[in-house]
Amino acid sequence: MTSPNPTHARISVIGAGPGGLTCARILQRHGIAVTVHERDAGPDVRDQGGTLDLHADNGQIALRAAGLLDEFFELARPEGQEMRQLDPAGTITSHKIPAPDERFKPEIDRGQLRDLLLNSLEPGTVRWGSALERVSGPAEGPRRLHFADGGTVETDLVIGADGAFSRVRPYVSPAVPEHSGVSFLEACFSDVDSRHPDVAELVGQGGAHAADGERGMFAQRNSDNRVRVYIIQRVPVGWIGASGLAPGDTDGIRTLLLERYAHWSPRLRQLITDNDGAYVDRPILTLPVPHIWEHNPTVTLLGDAAHLMPPLGVGVNLAMLDAGELALALASAATVDDAIHTYEKTMLPRSTETARMLEGGAEHLLATEAPDFGDDASDSPDAPDTPDTPSHTFA
Repeated sequence: MTSPNPTHARISVIGAGPGGLTCARILQRHGIAVTVHERDAGPDVRDQGGTLDLHADNGQIALRAAGLLDEFFELARPEGQEMRQLDPAGTITSHKIPAPDERFKPEIDRGQLRDLLLNSLEPGTVRWGSALERVSGPAEGPRRLHFADGGTVETDLVIGADGAFSRVRPYVSPAVPEHSGVSFLEACFSDVDSRHPDVAELVGQGGAHAADGERGMFAQRNSDNRVRVYIIQRVPVGWIGASGLAPGDTDGIRTLLLERYAHWSPRLRQLITDNDGAYVDRPILTLPVPHIWEHNPTVTLLGDAAHLMPPLGVGVNLAMLDAGELALALASAATVDDAIHTYEKTMLPRSTETARMLEGGAEHLLATEAPDFGDDASDSPDAPDTPDTPSHTFA
């Protein structure tokens, strides 16, 4: 089969996260039809997770190409760039306060970003409840998508934007996510200014990180007067069950955490005991470095499906940059195959370089000093990607 011109191609994006939606938005701005298939039954069926920062040199570039940068700044929180480093005694050892006009990496809630992108798309672009099971057809196309509900769709290009456990990745690469050896345990605080004033004061308008070399925590203010805390430990997958605790044993989990953080100050221990509602276990997973694949004329990947890295402020930014570059390549190329070549020629070396820089970076979240990975990475942790990362909730 001859590769079609993108303006006449049937393009299917798998996954309605920030990367997939950004790709669809930019394609539509250039008059290219696209369909997004998302496993969730609707936009509000799951919590989209915490807050993230969009950088001027990647995520914001994609939003500019999407024509959404001004709308982003209306929603973003520049004050969220504040960062505090504390020791286990609760003493602030460093404190970064952004300038009033600082716009390099303002914070935005994941849910707000997703809504911004969703609302920018043509009606019917996203097919909700479309859980991809497999892809069939020859490498040169056309491809056929097979969904869990029995439906099928024929397509000329499959874009895997479906995260850590991508159903598209196996058609270009055998790589699977591996546990980094570090896991987050998420705890949430609501109405913090009135219900948890000590937590509000501790965290400030941005984030606060503390670690002792073996364990750590990162607290981050979200919009709507909420704070999310990520309790960071060097533990195996399934560590709660291995500790002899049942999933619903919240008191037991708290008791275990208090033992592990016994030498930390009461001011910090409240971040692991006073939360509202359930804990959520989030193992930190990564793909092998480097993760590259042989060119395929009908399948490609972006974001975590292509380069899953520790949550250090680059994941969503790179996903959106990937999405923008792929969409613009499709808008200017003579064929879909040419566009994939152009996109992967830039994306694969960039993601390899960044992944090498961050390799083992989850361990740095346990270091007594804030992690610093240079200009291409954030100096503060980022919220794990809720939709794409399996988690276990403990009531």
